[in-house]
Amino acid sequence: MENMEVILKADHLSKRFGGLKAVDDVSFEVTRLGVTSIIGPNGAGKSTLFNLISGTFMADSGLVELDGLNVTRMSPESRLSCGMARSFQITNLFFDLSVIDNLRIASQALESRSHLFLPLNKSTIAIARADELLEEFGLTDSREQLAGALSHGQQRRLEIAVTLATRPKLLLLDEPTQGMSRGDTQETAELIKHLGSKITVLLIEHDVDLVMDLSKKVIVMAQGKKLAEGNPEQVRANPLVQTAYFGEELA
Repeated sequence: MENMEVILKADHLSKRFGGLKAVDDVSFEVTRLGVTSIIGPNGAGKSTLFNLISGTFMADSGLVELDGLNVTRMSPESRLSCGMARSFQITNLFFDLSVIDNLRIASQALESRSHLFLPLNKSTIAIARADELLEEFGLTDSREQLAGALSHGQQRRLEIAVTLATRPKLLLLDEPTQGMSRGDTQETAELIKHLGSKITVLLIEHDVDLVMDLSKKVIVMAQGKKLAEGNPEQVRANPLVQTAYFGEELA
């Protein structure tokens, strides 16, 4: 019965680039709801592992399952249709379109096939979903503003909203607070915590304190391998983790 709560399974994933084994036989499971985070220093293999899970890279060996479905050889688009969505380190928005139009375009996939190419103002399901996201993400006052004119923190918030337009069951967030001010980082952390109460979030994040505050489970990578995993308290207390690269930071 417990296994029914597993929404994502990575089983013995490996990826090599020439002589470099970027991901080396990594296995872990993500249970439904809440935030699971992947941390590690630069070069640890975090981003490559994320790319294997999202389908940006194909694994040399191993398995990726989403809700019991083998998605290992699926494209990112096919994984999205199965309920896996991803945001990237670099903001990926239509900067010359308004906030509401960015959300409507992203929500268009919810329309029936016969309505996919309707004008945006005729797509009732997409409009309703976009309005929901405006309110949920605190962007109502910026509804008609161009995405390119938003602050960096607002752009990141909009990007996460766009990623959630199709109502995925698993959201992959790749360093969502990168380049943010302290205030924007704190707001984004609260947003991620809120999202984790409704969907499953898999997070890569460089801010260790934020990770420890948000996560129910933390996976630690080092030199392409999984070094440790557990709840934040277990990871903080793990001598291997402290010795590897955190020193007193986790003490």
